[in-house]
Amino acid sequence: MNVELGQEIMQKQENVISEQEKIQETPVEIWQIEIEKISLKANIAEGTTQEILEQYVGHFSETPNELGNVGLAAHNRGYPVNYFERLKEIQEGDKIIYRHNDFEKIYEVTKNKIIEDTDWEPLENTEENMLTLITCVENEPSYRRCVQAVELEENQS
Repeated sequence: MNVELGQEIMQKQENVISEQEKIQETPVEIWQIEIEKISLKANIAEGTTQEILEQYVGHFSETPNELGNVGLAAHNRGYPVNYFERLKEIQEGDKIIYRHNDFEKIYEVTKNKIIEDTDWEPLENTEENMLTLITCVENEPSYRRCVQAVELEENQS
């Protein structure tokens, strides 16, 4: 009995070591947004479901991850995390840093406006590299705040 138990324990330890090796081989995904002006640094996750938005800034799956118009959403009040709670303070010219694995760009805000909740035009893809951030408007359920920023050229940072 002790021999069998010992073999079972050794097998479980080998399985744990094997799993740890797999984890170490798997690259860690980096996906973040940073807006220094409003002290925001948050991780991004794929999707905009309630479960995602309760922990992360969500990525609109219909938009690209890097080139083109990257669409992001987050709560701004009333939830465990409200990453976009200070988004209304953003002004034209403010900078946003966006990271996706080895891709890192700095964007400059060009618009901070209110749109109707049925207006999806700001999330349409573009030739120009840009970020579009969407959140609710307090006490206005049929409207959304939309912040758009365009990629800065390398030599402008």
